[in-house]
Amino acid sequence: MNQETPVIYLAPFQGITTYTYRECYSKHFPFVDKLYTPFYSSVPTEKGNASKARELEVLQHNHIPVIPQILSKDAGEMLHFANYCHQLGHREINWNLGCPYSRVANKKRGSGMLPHPEMVEEILSSLMPKILTNLSVKCRLGYHAPTEIESLIPLFNQYHISELTVHARLGIQLYKGAVDWDSLARVVDLVQIPLVYNGDIFSSEDYQTFSSQFPQISRVMIGRGLLTDPFLPAKIKGHSVPGLEDQKILVKKFMEDLYLSYRKHLNDRLNVIGIMKELWANLACGFENPGKVFGSIKKCHTFDEYETFVAHVFEEYQWVGSDAQLLKTFGNNL
Repeated sequence: MNQETPVIYLAPFQGITTYTYRECYSKHFPFVDKLYTPFYSSVPTEKGNASKARELEVLQHNHIPVIPQILSKDAGEMLHFANYCHQLGHREINWNLGCPYSRVANKKRGSGMLPHPEMVEEILSSLMPKILTNLSVKCRLGYHAPTEIESLIPLFNQYHISELTVHARLGIQLYKGAVDWDSLARVVDLVQIPLVYNGDIFSSEDYQTFSSQFPQISRVMIGRGLLTDPFLPAKIKGHSVPGLEDQKILVKKFMEDLYLSYRKHLNDRLNVIGIMKELWANLACGFENPGKVFGSIKKCHTFDEYETFVAHVFEEYQWVGSDAQLLKTFGNNL
């Protein structure tokens, strides 16, 4: 078993782990060590996207560092973004080589760049002598094949990438199928920089299973598991957490705070309902009957309907927290 204290990062999800989510989550559940932004494709401008420009100015949420992420295949664009972030006070940016969606990958961005080590080398050779921040990388084992990463690791070692986060799937898998720990083991043998694991940590038991097989890795990035059970990082770190009924009360307070924050930041626009539905697609799996919970929220179209739904769920359904089997069974089908 890994004897080091686990280091836990909140994974970035487009449209979900927004400024508002990160601020509320870190206030209610201050147990993660870094918060990654959803990706930027360039430096945002006040004219183009004022809210994203202002969000990038936030260095911490409740004393937890924020790491800006960029999705790009242009070294000049990345350098401009890194230097802009450095001027704001950021000390690290993260390069997204993991986004699996075809609309991104087909343009040789995100995980679509993994089969092209010559592109990665060209970018790093141009960027790294000039960059003022640390550069970390989040990637998958490959897009088509798990051996693709093996051509990239020597480059990551050579250019002293500050951290390498590996989601142990292929891009073409999206979030389906099993994680590939055999291929991850080959990565461990090759890598000479700090390694972060990402993929299917849905419970503290999942973490212990992973840690027993990879005791040399104490850093993990968690996405869906944390969105389902906000207490998961505390559980993994061995903090005392309340019983299930008290957990449900605290989760309700968190979701109420998040809902009101979105209404405030978005000036009571009804797209708040759509955002909350995205969050409930994961959170529903923390309840005893996730299919019914999520089926109910899909019918909400007004603030009154949403508030009635929330009151009903927290009154009628049992909170079960990080039950990995529930998420694995229902999470991809909600």
